[in-house]
Amino acid sequence: MSKICQITGKKAMVGNNVSHSKRRTKRTFNVNLFEKKFYWVEQDAWIRLTISAAGLRTINKLGLNAAMQKAAEKGYLTGKDIKFID
Repeated sequence: MSKICQITGKKAMVGNNVSHSKRRTKRTFNVNLFEKKFYWVEQDAWIRLTISAAGLRTINKLGLNAAMQKAAEKGYLTGKDIKFID
């Protein structure tokens, strides 16, 4: 599972750990990702998406179909990325 949100496109960022003596070492800031099942009314099917917490809020605000269309326009989500659950 790649660490990229399928709705918002968020992915891990790179930054520095800074110690008390201001010594810097590289680290990653990972995204708050999880897999969640959704019922897609337009297709009459259950799907599983890998989304971030911000992506979940986007789906709650816009609706699943509108959020998926917006993500597809931006290139974050393709047809083969959607996992249909039997």
